[in-house]
Amino acid sequence: MNSCLDESTHHRLVLPPPNGWRARVGARAAAMVFARAVARLPVRVEFPDGTVAGAGSDDDPLPRMIIGDPAAFFSRLGTTGLIGFGESYTVGEWTSPDLASVLTVFAGQLPRLIPPPLQRLRSVLLPRPPSAAAGTVDSARSNIERHYDLSNEMFQAFLDETMTYSCALFDPADIAAGPVSWDRLADAQHRKIDAILDAAGVGSGTRLLEIGTGWGELCVRAAARGASVHSVTLSTQQLELARRRVARAGYAHAVTLELCDYRSIRGSYDAIVSVEMLEAVGYRYWRTYVECLNRLLDPGGRIALQVITMPHDRMLASRNTYTWIQKHVFPGGFLPSTEAIESTLARYTPLRVCGRAGFGPHYAETLRLWRERFDSRADEIANVGFDATFRRLWRFYLAYSEAGFRSGYLDVQHFVLERNRELT
Repeated sequence: MNSCLDESTHHRLVLPPPNGWRARVGARAAAMVFARAVARLPVRVEFPDGTVAGAGSDDDPLPRMIIGDPAAFFSRLGTTGLIGFGESYTVGEWTSPDLASVLTVFAGQLPRLIPPPLQRLRSVLLPRPPSAAAGTVDSARSNIERHYDLSNEMFQAFLDETMTYSCALFDPADIAAGPVSWDRLADAQHRKIDAILDAAGVGSGTRLLEIGTGWGELCVRAAARGASVHSVTLSTQQLELARRRVARAGYAHAVTLELCDYRSIRGSYDAIVSVEMLEAVGYRYWRTYVECLNRLLDPGGRIALQVITMPHDRMLASRNTYTWIQKHVFPGGFLPSTEAIESTLARYTPLRVCGRAGFGPHYAETLRLWRERFDSRADEIANVGFDATFRRLWRFYLAYSEAGFRSGYLDVQHFVLERNRELT
């Protein structure tokens, strides 16, 4: 068993609800805002005294949110907002038989749920991201360890055989027919990897840099095309398993895997690919990241990125707010907008976006498959050291992420970058 989740981490997940006068005032305000919001939403909120709130009737088959401890729920919600909302689920103060559907309802209306005066006060009322989680060289390593080094066995329990932990690209007919079956996932992951490699022009003889190794599947497919691959990661557990997988596939001679921060990469490459890495950099380091891409790319080369994006106005509103995802799942992470990516490239590099394609519904299906697999493998995940509280936290994370894509609040895109020759 290789788990870096120790007992102290478990205790941090189950802190009691806040109390004191500020918590009581916040709870009353949160209860009023929550009641106002759910009165307009297609969701059924059930309280222990038999009260039901929501826009539907008793006979409507609406997603059910069952609040078992209203005092604790509103205390957390009023004190830390969406962090408290997620933590209240983690400790069992509310639940749902269809968590992803409940969260999809909320995600679809997120910008309109909070009254504008309260939205303007969010920087005062809600906690700010801790400086320790900023994307410095030192903190980037610890941020990655807290997620990707949890346990290879845990990830193996719910990922498909490609061990690909990013959005798959399904056949459009499968998405249209939905829901997609599990046996389509591995092929869809290969379709995604091939699309990235095609976009970057990877073929025989290509000197390819991959920033963010994962567990090595992209390396293998690139090497099978005849490319020479240099792949870097900050996850020791991913690196260990990726090396074994690359060797087992017979491509150890063509792939160099290295524990290395993106800022420390040297050399030059015909092509660069990076899948869902920019989100982990943190917005204060986007300039550094794109300058590294520009420095490492040979003349005439191409870059292909897969990036999760959010609306620009929501990105601006939330960039100085501490989120549940940052606290419990991806410390230091932050999602860019399309506008932010394009403007950062234009301001600091001659790189320009020459191709872009979004496929957010594919991520909703990818996450649903992972979530269902995670739940079905609960005993296996428990056996490698992850208790019921951790599993509830991850169930919320997977459903929360699925809801973001299913509602259209989030997107995932392929960006193809080339140098603007007029600026070089």
